[in-house]
Amino acid sequence: MQTWHLVFIGGGFAALIFGAEWLVRGSSRLAVTAGISPVVVGLTVVAFGTSSPELGVSLISVFGGNGGIALGNVVGSNLCNVLLILGLAALASPLPVDPRLIRRDVPLMIAASLLLWAMAMDGKVSRWDGIVLFAGILVYIGRDLYLFRKESRFRQQAASPVLPGLGSQPNRRLHVDLLLIVAGVLVLVSGARMLVAGAVALATAMGVSEMVIGLTIVSIGTSLPEIATSLVAGYRGNSDIAVGNIVGSNLFNILAVLGLTAALAPGGVPAPPEALSFDIPLMVSVMVVCLPVFITGRSVSRWEGAMFFGGYAAYILYLLLPGMRNLL
Repeated sequence: MQTWHLVFIGGGFAALIFGAEWLVRGSSRLAVTAGISPVVVGLTVVAFGTSSPELGVSLISVFGGNGGIALGNVVGSNLCNVLLILGLAALASPLPVDPRLIRRDVPLMIAASLLLWAMAMDGKVSRWDGIVLFAGILVYIGRDLYLFRKESRFRQQAASPVLPGLGSQPNRRLHVDLLLIVAGVLVLVSGARMLVAGAVALATAMGVSEMVIGLTIVSIGTSLPEIATSLVAGYRGNSDIAVGNIVGSNLFNILAVLGLTAALAPGGVPAPPEALSFDIPLMVSVMVVCLPVFITGRSVSRWEGAMFFGGYAAYILYLLLPGMRNLL
C-alpha cells in the first residue's frame, strides 16, 4: 500500500473521532435545550448528518458511470448499520430501545426495504422509482416536524430531561449547539471521504466488482460516521441517539440517498442480478430481524450484538474471498 493511502486512512479515523464527539455532544444538548427527546434527534439531525457521505458517494459514482457502487453503497451501508454498528455498540454496552422506535420507525424501515426490493426487480431503480422514494423522505421529515411541535408543547409543563454526563443546562445558547452539530458533520464527512479514497484504491487492486466495492469498502467507509457516532453515543450513555441514528440512517439511505440518486441519474440506478438474488434479500431479512430483537426486552443485548457482528464478518468474508485469492 502506498504512503498516501496510510495518510488518508489515519487522518480519516482521527477526523471521525473528533467529528462524532462534536455531533453527539451538540445533538444531545440540542435535545435538552429545545425540549425534544433524544430519540427524535437521533432519527433526524444525527441520522441525516451521518448519512451525508452516502449521498455524496452515490451521486458522484452514478454520474461517473459507476452505478454499481451507488446501489451497493446503500445496501451495504444498511447492512453495516445494523450488523456491524449495532452489533459493536451492543457488545460494548446493552442498548435500550425506545418503544416509539418499535411502533413507528422500525416498521417504516422494513417497508422501505421491501419497496426497494420490489422496485429493483426489473433490473434497475428507475427515475420514477427514485421520485417515489424521495417523496417518502419528505413525508417522513414532515412527520418528524409534527413530532417536534407536539413535544415542544410540554416544554413549559415539565423540567427538561437531563442526559447522562451533560448536566442541567436548559438555557444553553441554541446557536452554540447548532454550530457544534454543523462542525461535527463537516469533520465526519471529510474523514469518511479520506478513508474511502484510500480504501477504494486497495479494493480496486484486489480486482473485485463495482458492486462488491460498494457493498464492502465504500459502504463501510461511508458508514464510519454512523459507527463513530453510535459508539460515542453509547459510551456517553445516550443509547436513544445511538439506536435512533441507525434506524434513521437506514431510512435516509433508501429514501433520500437512493431516491435522489435514481431521480437525477439519466438511466436510473442499475440493480445487478447478484444484488437481486442475494444482497437485497439479505438486507430485507436483516431489517425484519430487527423487530423481534428490539421487542424482546426492548433492548439489544450483548449476545444479540455478538450475533449481528458475527453475521457481518461472515458476509464480508464471503464477498471478499475471491478478491483475496487474486492477491495471493
